[in-house]
Amino acid sequence: MLLSTLGFEANVIIRALSALLTSLVLALVLGKPVISLLHKHQHHGQPIRTDGPQSHLQTKQGTPTMGGLLILGTAILSILLYANTSYHFVWVSLAVLLIYGLTGFIDDYIKVTKETPNALTAKAKLFIQFMTAVMVATIITAATPNASSNILYFPYFRFILNLSWLYIPFAVVVISGASNGVNLSDGLDGLATGLLILSFTFFGVIAYIVGNPIALNFAFPYIPRSAEIAVVCASIVGSCLGFLYYNAPKAKVFMGDTGSLAMGALLGTVAVILKQEILLAIVGFVFVAETLSVMIQVLYFKKTGKRFFKMAPIHHHFEQCGWPERKVVLRFWLAGFIAAFLGFLSLIKF
Repeated sequence: MLLSTLGFEANVIIRALSALLTSLVLALVLGKPVISLLHKHQHHGQPIRTDGPQSHLQTKQGTPTMGGLLILGTAILSILLYANTSYHFVWVSLAVLLIYGLTGFIDDYIKVTKETPNALTAKAKLFIQFMTAVMVATIITAATPNASSNILYFPYFRFILNLSWLYIPFAVVVISGASNGVNLSDGLDGLATGLLILSFTFFGVIAYIVGNPIALNFAFPYIPRSAEIAVVCASIVGSCLGFLYYNAPKAKVFMGDTGSLAMGALLGTVAVILKQEILLAIVGFVFVAETLSVMIQVLYFKKTGKRFFKMAPIHHHFEQCGWPERKVVLRFWLAGFIAAFLGFLSLIKF
């Protein structure tokens, strides 16, 4: 925590709110110059898929990508300012943002320079995601108190399951799956950004609870010092709120793989740190649905030669059904809000 050198010793809640406001203001202030810079170096903006909704060829042509740089830059600065960097999981979170962000940046850079919607192969991206997730999951498991390291907690039912050696492979799936889920959801103006705000707000609250002895009152694991992750989540929420100002319909900039891969991976990492992987599937319901729609589409097409959905991911299916983009985004945000509400119900003892 850099501000500790100035005598800044506030509690987690105040530091989290300070981190949120700082990253929000930075994103709002830096948004215009960053977008102008991206426009300058991306003559035709993000290449648009010709096999996607035809309306996108008119409405999204020329819009710059790599807006994730704005989110990452402001969030990382805010984390360094307000989070207690003596807590190892803060550095794990920063490493996830940087590695996945760099992977996405390379992918976006190739897309805009070669003017192709396809850059890194799916296998190449999955390999990088997988290897990074293995490293992150191993570090988290090794650094978590033994009583909780391999435990999977089931909310609502207050049931726990010891996965033993299977926990690390499970955590790898969670982190990689979350990264790809957010990436697949980033196809409409503001869609992924709004859902990320809801998800990180939820996990920021959960981080504060899990990092304090009060966690035991909610039948959650008590993981000492993990409340610092609330500061990380708050920084992301602020950055995404500021970015949403420019990314909401009609978007002036796209998040790109630079942002979506990093945000999704961090979301999965936070869930693993807090031992709330099942809650991630509930709160991140839309991300799960987007991922499953692609898997169903591919498997069904291979088996029958026909499409199960009109187009995948599923947000494009609704567009093809005649829904305006804004309607799809608002309905998916509403679904995300309901999912977050259901997640908060897990705090109640039934």
